Amino acid sequence: MADRTPPLGVEELHALVAGGEIDTVVLAFPDMQGRLQGKRFAARFFLDEVLEHGTEGCNYLLAVDTDMNTVDGYDMSSWDRGYGDFAMHPDLSTLRQVPWNAGTALLIADLAWNDGSPVVAAPRQILRRQLDRLAALGYTAQVGTELEFIVFKDTYEQAWDAGYKGLTPANQYNIDYSVLGTGRIEPLLRRIRNEMQAAGLTVESAKGECNPGQHEIVFRYDEALVTCDQHAVYKTGAKEIAAQEGVSITFMAKYNEREGNSCHIHLSLADADGTNAMAGDGPGGMSDVMRHFLAGQLAALRDFSLLYAPNINSYKRFQPGSFAPTAVAWGYDNRTCALRVVGHGRSMRFENRLPGGDVNPHLAVAGLVAAGLYGIEHKLELPEACAGNAYAAEYEHVPTTLREAAELWENSPIAKAAFGDDVVAHYRNMARVELNAFDAAVTDWELRRSFERL
Repeated sequence: MADRTPPLGVEELHALVAGGEIDTVVLAFPDMQGRLQGKRFAARFFLDEVLEHGTEGCNYLLAVDTDMNTVDGYDMSSWDRGYGDFAMHPDLSTLRQVPWNAGTALLIADLAWNDGSPVVAAPRQILRRQLDRLAALGYTAQVGTELEFIVFKDTYEQAWDAGYKGLTPANQYNIDYSVLGTGRIEPLLRRIRNEMQAAGLTVESAKGECNPGQHEIVFRYDEALVTCDQHAVYKTGAKEIAAQEGVSITFMAKYNEREGNSCHIHLSLADADGTNAMAGDGPGGMSDVMRHFLAGQLAALRDFSLLYAPNINSYKRFQPGSFAPTAVAWGYDNRTCALRVVGHGRSMRFENRLPGGDVNPHLAVAGLVAAGLYGIEHKLELPEACAGNAYAAEYEHVPTTLREAAELWENSPIAKAAFGDDVVAHYRNMARVELNAFDAAVTDWELRRSFERL
């Protein structure tokens, strides 16, 4: 990857700390669920001790469920192994101020064991490995994520106390592209946009979406790792800003029976000169590299669905006619397909429409790169594009449950070759933990149907 200037330099951090403008430094890493986990340091202590040497974190942080419960089945961390530490090393290229928390700077950490070897199951390391494989062929991945969320007038505490029922959405009807609708909560949207810009992200736009209270803020594409890190910063920061404003937002894939929260991911390849390697003289203005790369997406899409849709709720999005995909198909600017080719020339790229707002971007982009490399290495031929309604056509179906996706992942030779047995087993266990917890739960749906009538 090319060298890049971070949003905040170390010398500038020293000056801000000396001047009293920065008093806190957050060092965090994305966990399996894509959440930022870490510590808040006194800024002077960070500069004196942590900046050079790093810090430690309990290795159970990559071996717990969403509720932070310790669970069985992980080789890297368990009661038998004593739940020791791994090292957290600051990545200085990610240093930035976070304006929504006064006097605060933040860095993303890479994880390593005490002998210096990387923690291979860490999402950031998984992505780095695939990007290194891509770099060996002379390419870098340019990525943009489009993350939707729903805003509620209730605070997070009120939502919790209400059992997340009967919440009041910030808008009462479909406001897709409505300037009037976004204007209703423009103070919140404006604050998120402006403070993300001040944190070093490049904001493009905000727009309303279909589900009441649903919105989307889009940021300019960047190198893959940068985009994924910024995605994690944005998601955490947006929740923190919402809490400060006395409202709540959810990124869950399917909050209710209406439109879910998507996270469409756009990807293109740049060669050593920075030229878009996906543009060419072939059909549709695509290069041979793009055709192979896109064919790899189709070949691995079902096997890698666990990376794109990692939770039980993720699969509730995949309904016909919902703008969430059901068919393993591609098309030119066709939103009924899982893979949509858009742009031309320098903007030529494809969009994967499977991920929802709950996706871990590091894992999903690692999947996109690995799938593309599989297509390039095997020179896979791209089938004909879908020109009509993919929902009604005869294509393979994307997995419909987490259980199906986990089995495909576990038994996938493509996944094992790209990611290694350790990573495949680690994330298969993550799915097993979620499935076991859900299978043991008694849901509201069961109570409503069974309490009196059965």
